[in-house]
Amino acid sequence: MAILSEDEAMRRAIDLAVRGLGSVSPNPIVGCVLLDPAGHVVGEGFHAYAGGPHAEIAALAQAGDRARGGTAVVTLEPCNHVGRTGPCSTALVDAGLARVVLAVPDPNPIAAGGTETLRAAGIDVEVGLRAEEAENANIAWLTAVRRRRPYIIWKYAATLDGRSAAADGTSMWITSEEARADVHTLRGTADAIIAGVGTVLADDPRLTVRTPSAGGPAVRQPLRVIVDSSGRTPADARVRDAAAGTWIATTADVGADHRGRVDLTALLTALYDRGIRSALLEGGPVLAGAFLRAGLVDRVVGYLAPRLLGAGPAALGAAGVHTIADAIDLTIVDVTQVGPDLRITAVPRQKEG
Repeated sequence: MAILSEDEAMRRAIDLAVRGLGSVSPNPIVGCVLLDPAGHVVGEGFHAYAGGPHAEIAALAQAGDRARGGTAVVTLEPCNHVGRTGPCSTALVDAGLARVVLAVPDPNPIAAGGTETLRAAGIDVEVGLRAEEAENANIAWLTAVRRRRPYIIWKYAATLDGRSAAADGTSMWITSEEARADVHTLRGTADAIIAGVGTVLADDPRLTVRTPSAGGPAVRQPLRVIVDSSGRTPADARVRDAAAGTWIATTADVGADHRGRVDLTALLTALYDRGIRSALLEGGPVLAGAFLRAGLVDRVVGYLAPRLLGAGPAALGAAGVHTIADAIDLTIVDVTQVGPDLRITAVPRQKEG
């Protein structure tokens, strides 16, 4: 059995947690490593699917009596409520743990309180180990629960000069096959894919995850959400097929903004109420601009092809920026080459003052 420090165990727990991305929503991703009193790893687990055993329960099942007197290292505060499974805080108490080290407190008021339960039982609890790393891994769920709306990732593809299509409207394919495969992996981590009716009318996309399963479990398909103020989505559009669930969101469903279009804030509230915690925004430049103008984009993932068009539609439409001082500033958090293309990931910066 390997011997790990608590810091090393937390790093391992975070690696375990991310295995649940795309399969546990509306629950959080969580990883857990159990150490015996000498620091040997005696159990580990992660939350693999919604309704299934939580990370702590999976790790305890592996450890058995070897966990007694040891330490649980977990990425999120152990839950303290009875849902489809029992409270993990009580399970840790019953297993005889002496210490629990957690990275991030649970912001969900329904499940929070595990720390108090553990301390009341005489267990030593430390909070905050590798908190930033654990937070980043679970950022979509944490942000959604704190804001009561889904975490929104705007994904776009463009040429190096920012064009999403040529002057004649052709856009298949701007980026490489490798980049398109990467997009399907990204789709697989989201609960929903959002596009506008303009994209449906122009391209008739399927908006599904198409990733080879290699004999593994079937791919979980995100909900397809079409922002369609007046219900213009054709009856034979591919987004209406049986490959995944679809919601044609109209003003009659969620209400209208001052322009008579779908109220995006109300739309996201409705999606949250449906259990959607993360969504990939794949609409055209108009819808992307509307989301950015409303301050509803949490992350930007841009795929840039080493090509130049010089004319044609821009990747982003009007976003409420009228002067350079109003620019939406971004912090780049990752740049990766995918085939011949670049994938740039960035997050909007908060305006000072």
